[in-house]
Amino acid sequence: MAKPCEVSEDLDEYAVKDAPPTVYYVPDFITEAEEEYLLQQVYRAPKPKWTQLSGRRLQNWGGLPHPKGMLAEKLPDWLLKYTEKISALGAFAGKTANHVLVNEYKPEEGIMTGVPQTEESRYVLSLLLRRRSLLILQGEMYERYLHGIRGVAVDTLTERVANLSAAGGQVGETLTRGTRVSLTIRHVPKVCRANLLLGRK
Repeated sequence: MAKPCEVSEDLDEYAVKDAPPTVYYVPDFITEAEEEYLLQQVYRAPKPKWTQLSGRRLQNWGGLPHPKGMLAEKLPDWLLKYTEKISALGAFAGKTANHVLVNEYKPEEGIMTGVPQTEESRYVLSLLLRRRSLLILQGEMYERYLHGIRGVAVDTLTERVANLSAAGGQVGETLTRGTRVSLTIRHVPKVCRANLLLGRK
């Protein structure tokens, strides 16, 4: 991932100061029309494109990650615009994003961190992600910290939400969840050709 000094100066104002390095939160990164367009494309995807996991549904675009390297596939045009836009911010140290995960969460769905939820001593902070916002995690925050989404129907905001003011939230505010669709855009560094994965010389 990019170091903070490699990130576009345009992002400096969006750095989350009350978090370990490095977190950027950009509200309203896309317009309402772009949001509607992206959701249309997500739900137009053929049914086999969806994978049902515990706590969410998932679409995988750009290739299937593999220990020997990802067998890359061309991203569809509707995703390319956004992978290029985020790459241009310096989010991937000059490289271009080549992989996208689309996650759909219903209320009370989420992702476990691998750490028991009762082990509060491991909890560092929360982030509030509004619709159409962009979250960039780099450096220590990306490499050393586990993240998860608790499977609840209602969230109550506390002072431990690191980007509370940037996201327009208030301590004590309760937010009822609807269906959430998120795009995880990343650069997979290890990519292999089809003949290598298939064992051809």
